[in-house]
Amino acid sequence: MDADGGRPVPLPDDGLPVIERSVVRLVVLDIAGRLLLFHTRDPGQPDLGTWWELPGGGIEPAETYRDAAVRELREETGIVVAHSQIGPPAWRRRASFRHRRTRRLQDEVIATVHLFTPASDIDESQRLDYEKEDYFGYRWWPVPEVLTSGERFYPGQLPALLGAFLDGQEIDEPFELWS
Repeated sequence: MDADGGRPVPLPDDGLPVIERSVVRLVVLDIAGRLLLFHTRDPGQPDLGTWWELPGGGIEPAETYRDAAVRELREETGIVVAHSQIGPPAWRRRASFRHRRTRRLQDEVIATVHLFTPASDIDESQRLDYEKEDYFGYRWWPVPEVLTSGERFYPGQLPALLGAFLDGQEIDEPFELWS
């Protein structure tokens, strides 16, 4: 059952084609406990502004969330991790947002990835072309700064829910209409 109890979700009548998919998002923490976030924009929709986003992406057919996490992290950052470094999908949510002239409706799981090294530069060479355009920066954030930040994030409730998530609480977030 999804995070909103299997009920239909209210999507705006914006005329955009809807793409539904399952996604894994990652709370990537370096050895010092800093969190990796991408500074993001949608060049075709400047009205959305900019935001900070957890790494991650679609879960392909026949992939587990761990398989997708390993693949997405390698593609988006060049960071290679083992399945054993990826925690359980303890934060579950359903969200919708506009992205490149489509409306995404996503069932997302969020898991932790613990690195055994300090924060490092990331390698963008395996990113998809649209990711190279959308992600225009990154930062390794101290977790307390995320919790108190006034910046915009995806997921939108990241500052409010991150502390509980990192404390080991299971989170079933209600539906988020992000944009």
